[in-house]
Amino acid sequence: MFDLDGTLIDSVPDLAVATDKMLLQLGRAPAGMEKVRNWVGNGAPVLVRRALADDIDHQAITAEQEAEALAIFMQVYGSGDSLTTLYPGALDTLKSLHLLGIKLALVTNKPEKFLPRLLADTTMAEFFQWIVGGDTLPEKKPDPAGLLWVMQQAQVTAQQCLFVGDSRNDVLAAHAAGVACIAVTYGYNYGQPISAENPALVVDDLRELFL
Repeated sequence: MFDLDGTLIDSVPDLAVATDKMLLQLGRAPAGMEKVRNWVGNGAPVLVRRALADDIDHQAITAEQEAEALAIFMQVYGSGDSLTTLYPGALDTLKSLHLLGIKLALVTNKPEKFLPRLLADTTMAEFFQWIVGGDTLPEKKPDPAGLLWVMQQAQVTAQQCLFVGDSRNDVLAAHAAGVACIAVTYGYNYGQPISAENPALVVDDLRELFL
């Protein structure tokens, strides 16, 4: 099982553009890419709330403010993903695992509506037998529901699975599901080193999975 943003793809450039356009439409100052990089990982509603608060702590943002901003963000972000790129080794890793007959799943907090086009544009669509988006189930990571659902569909135990991600949410979800987690160093973890989250293994490149 793989996470998407920060693990397989660098989507921050497109997310930052959408976030800044949303903020400008609301008469607010743009946030910029570096701030957005530290805000992603918990799904679109939380990203929007953090952008409105201009901080990772978004408790002061009301439901009404979130709803207005989220509608704008979803429309803008849905217009394209031309700035999103695959991380080095990501596609090679998926191809190699596929050739080995290993069943693959995607468990991401990105809204489900954006996944078909994004996976097609990055040529990853053919590799995943199961896909769980941030709104596919009532819960999203760090809740383990997505991982548990995939395990149920695949009829496998936690010991037969591996989850690969880049953030605290991924490690927490894997731990809660009883699944070993490998974390990549280059992703989005709120500006903190992923090793501090105690994954089973930390790698700099997905191709290290075959070493």
